[in-house]
Amino acid sequence: MNTMKKIVSYLLIALVLLFTIVALLGIWGIVDLEDIMMHTIFSLIVIFAASAVILFIYTVFMRDNDHQS
Repeated sequence: MNTMKKIVSYLLIALVLLFTIVALLGIWGIVDLEDIMMHTIFSLIVIFAASAVILFIYTVFMRDNDHQS
């Protein structure tokens, strides 16, 4: 489980860096933020929904098996 926490931590750090770079490019006018921000928001909604389903599956099915053994 410790390895999973590290992977998620590095993924979140990478996402923060990516969003920071996109925001800086938008501030300087290099990229158009309207389309990028809409795609980013919709992508985050999809990621949130998928993680909620995975969390539900983990807590209902996998966690119960750990406590019974």
